[in-house]
Amino acid sequence: MPIYLIAEANSGEMVGAAPLYLKSHSQGEYVFDHGWAGAYEQAGGSYYPKLQNCIPFTPVTGRRILSHNPIVRIELITAMQELTARFGASSAHVTFPVETDAKALNQAGWLERLGLQFHFSNPGYSSYEDFLATLTSRKRKALRAERKKANKGVQIVALSQNDLQAEHWDAFYEFYQDTGARKWGQPYLNRHFFDLLHQNMRENILLILAKRDDRWIAGALNFIGGDCLYGRYWGCNEYQDSLHFELCYHQSIEQAILRGLSRVEAGAQGHHKIARGYLPAVTRSFHHLPDTGFSAAVQQFLLEEARSVEAEISACLELSPYRANN
Repeated sequence: MPIYLIAEANSGEMVGAAPLYLKSHSQGEYVFDHGWAGAYEQAGGSYYPKLQNCIPFTPVTGRRILSHNPIVRIELITAMQELTARFGASSAHVTFPVETDAKALNQAGWLERLGLQFHFSNPGYSSYEDFLATLTSRKRKALRAERKKANKGVQIVALSQNDLQAEHWDAFYEFYQDTGARKWGQPYLNRHFFDLLHQNMRENILLILAKRDDRWIAGALNFIGGDCLYGRYWGCNEYQDSLHFELCYHQSIEQAILRGLSRVEAGAQGHHKIARGYLPAVTRSFHHLPDTGFSAAVQQFLLEEARSVEAEISACLELSPYRANN
């Protein structure tokens, strides 16, 4: 249920906003609190409903508390806390905020949680081969072999803007449904959603499809930002060795370099991305838990989890495919 907070000056001018949702589940967030929900309910509480400040289905760091005025940002955070009590919610959560929002939430006493993603950074490569040259020889050889396997017998195309046609969306929707049914049990998005994307955002879409014998067999959907390529959904209806890695990771790097984008965010999770040039990047979320006993327990968990995340980053960097002098 959307519950958008709006801050207005005495003149009626809007000076701030925060997109909030009252939720009865924890799906589509990419910051997982199912364990918290189970523990709270085992202790006799009711975790749902909860309030969520986010961009739905989008694990991308960005502005969440929308005001240039630091006083207004604090007022909006205070209003979130008041709404938590008003709706009888167990908690309020802000996921993937920028640093400005994070500082305000820290000042307000919200609990901070660290997460981990894997991003590719482009310092100004001129080509994919330029990127490969920065890897160790063993990793470079492995990626070339992987791409050769993935491209065997298939044609791969990158589509954007007016190149996108209904047949491409029909094929990709089939892939999306298959992946969604296998990974989450129920795909969220209907076919009309992709028509709306086409109508309103096709200049910001990069759809990478693979074809065998005049039939689309796999695809990966990306969004083109100002300086970043955002990988989102992938699916297939026919298995091809390493094709997932090709469409989701190698092609994304190649397209980001071609378009002069500074990085690729390939979505949440996935240690397999490290060998393909994606290194760990910390994400943050903030949590308001009015129940003091519950809050203290979660805070202890977060301290231990933060140490685990830091250790995981160190371990991931040890696996970096890049040469030591890069």
